[in-house]
Amino acid sequence: MEPATTRRALLRAGMPLGLAWLGGPREAAAQLMDRPARLIMNFSAGGVMDTVARLYAERLRGIYAPQAIVDNRPGGAARIGVEIAKDAPPDGRAFLMTPETMMVLYPFIYTRTLRYDPQRDFVPVTGLSSFGFSWLVDANHPARNFGEFVEWARRQPEVYYATPAAGSTPHFLSVMMARALGLRLSHVPYRETAMALADLNGGRIAAYVTVIGTAAEQHRSGRMRALAITMPQRVPTLPDVPTFAELGFPQFTADEWYGIFLPAGTPRQFVTGLHDAIARVSALPEMQAALLKLEQYPVSTTTEQFVARLQAERDRWGPVVRESGYEVAD
Repeated sequence: MEPATTRRALLRAGMPLGLAWLGGPREAAAQLMDRPARLIMNFSAGGVMDTVARLYAERLRGIYAPQAIVDNRPGGAARIGVEIAKDAPPDGRAFLMTPETMMVLYPFIYTRTLRYDPQRDFVPVTGLSSFGFSWLVDANHPARNFGEFVEWARRQPEVYYATPAAGSTPHFLSVMMARALGLRLSHVPYRETAMALADLNGGRIAAYVTVIGTAAEQHRSGRMRALAITMPQRVPTLPDVPTFAELGFPQFTADEWYGIFLPAGTPRQFVTGLHDAIARVSALPEMQAALLKLEQYPVSTTTEQFVARLQAERDRWGPVVRESGYEVAD
């Protein structure tokens, strides 16, 4: 399916435009930097997030700075890159791209060892894109839909399920589900997608809560079956798969955002200039098409809307994490 690149086409495709069109792009300010800017990214090169970072860096050239260089700083469960960005000079030349998890969930997970305060040490600038998750089972699983999976799971003494990482949105979403639905779910984190899919196929785990891109590929092939997605609306790559909200579980709607942050103390002119430059890039049809090919849904917000989004997510997930008892001591 060719990615939609206009607002009308996105509406027809069922895109989550409540997120993608919260605010239209404003005219970007004249280039603010006379030296290259550094986009710090807290994951390794080669993944989807790195691709998104490089798409933006390429198009910010000549709009925000003469050049934007992607600086990959993985490690420490993605904390190292955040720490480096925190300590960067607040002159607008260095900014961070990170999933919300590091700014929303980590303060509740690394309660004693987190070396940054998301609200004190950073200035939120804007969201870039969002992505959702799917509840995936093997094609041979007896459940044909999510309701049947719940009924099946209630008959089991214990149900093992996988996510890409402990301490992630899928992890705590599943904790929320287990409590709400009365299921005995046991979490198994998998860093490697291939291993999780192999164990799902082999029956060693019953379900895999994974990103929609992975689920769509397996669902279309017939090897696996996606039972529901966490996005607010259906997506073009899984048109036959309902949202949790459609199934009567709106509380399980969840998506992750990639966002842009500047170090605390950055002058307002750079916050506004970077926001406007990114808004201009995000409005480009070719940029929206490139994001949709990656199963990333364009997000454009004012800085105030992004700050409100972050606070709402903290208010939502903080109690879930605390009640789960999950904490990392290192």
